[in-house]
Amino acid sequence: MDAGAIQLPRRVTKRITVGEVPIGAGAPISIQSMTTTKTADVEGTLQQIYALAAAGCDIVRCTCNEVAAAEGLAHIVPRSPVPIIADIHHQYRMALAALDAGVQGLRLNPGNIRKVDHIKAVASEARDRNVPIRIGVNGGSLDPELYEKYGQRVTPEAMVESAMAELDYFDQVGFDMVKISVKASNVPLMIEAYRMLADATDVPLHLGVTEAGPLPEGLIKATAGIATLLAEGIGDTIRFSLTADPVEEAKAGRVLLEALGLRERKNVDLIACPSCGRAEVDVIAVTQKVREELADKELPLQVAVMGCVVNGPGEARDADLGIAAGRQRGHLFVKGQNVAVVKESEMVETLVEWAEFISEHGTDAALARVDTEKAAKEAEKDRAALLDEQGVDANKSGQRVELIHKHLDD
Repeated sequence: MDAGAIQLPRRVTKRITVGEVPIGAGAPISIQSMTTTKTADVEGTLQQIYALAAAGCDIVRCTCNEVAAAEGLAHIVPRSPVPIIADIHHQYRMALAALDAGVQGLRLNPGNIRKVDHIKAVASEARDRNVPIRIGVNGGSLDPELYEKYGQRVTPEAMVESAMAELDYFDQVGFDMVKISVKASNVPLMIEAYRMLADATDVPLHLGVTEAGPLPEGLIKATAGIATLLAEGIGDTIRFSLTADPVEEAKAGRVLLEALGLRERKNVDLIACPSCGRAEVDVIAVTQKVREELADKELPLQVAVMGCVVNGPGEARDADLGIAAGRQRGHLFVKGQNVAVVKESEMVETLVEWAEFISEHGTDAALARVDTEKAAKEAEKDRAALLDEQGVDANKSGQRVELIHKHLDD
């Protein structure tokens, strides 16, 4: 986290551990996703798990809906780079089979497994094996009795009651390695349900907007729900439920946590101006090229792409590294200080080279290897020339101000 950055509050919870991943009680918020392969396809599922882990996923869930899936888990778990949670629906015996397969966690939906003796049987076995369970309440599969009780509709109260009833069954057999989710596809409903749940218990909470949908809409919906709660200190582990490659879920989770300062930066935070009347390059195209070049390099830096040298270095002075365009040249700057001038065609290549150097050696070493005074003079030449060509008010802001006063004075 950057020095001086505002730290979000964290709700105080109990601590559980999924494999070697701690959850709750101040542990880093973990990122989860779920495979879309048939679990019986061991090699295909492992390939997806490794891709998810590479994208920043800490825990992966696999469906366990049949005997072949449980058998697949027996082969997957020992070869997985991250803990595996078995997703169970309806058949409690599949939960027992998944435990036999060696999974590090279970997810049970109270709306699907409703016989108390079945619930207690799974909890007792998980207790004896020291394996945590997520109580996964879902607005789309609420217990019919609760659905009827609350007026034939899903409410936050109904979802929380479902979770707390399941938790009580676990308590009755002395099982407390629990986390809970109360997911819904309706974002305000999901937010309110988690707020109520946070007031009702101190167990760790798993956040998500279920069935959020495809990109980009699903990403926006999921972020709206998850980020709202994280900003309030609620949430210990998250999943973006997108209709997309699950790798996109892991990437989204990583970006969100880094943006909120809840996980250490792993890759580039790319910022860019939205372009304006002064832009000397196609900012969108240059930014996309930079993004592609830096995507897999895992450089924990903030990098800026700015459309002009007139304002760019000043506006992005806090970035570790940036580049601004000016008269067919690119002006490279480090922490707001100009360090080099390159041809426009070499902007992206140079930016990547400097990003790698700074990541390895630091900004002080980067500044020490160049004549910053000379670079500043070159930047000032282009800045002055652009001001001379375009005028001080290239965006015609002054005209808009005059128009405002004209209408106000009429």
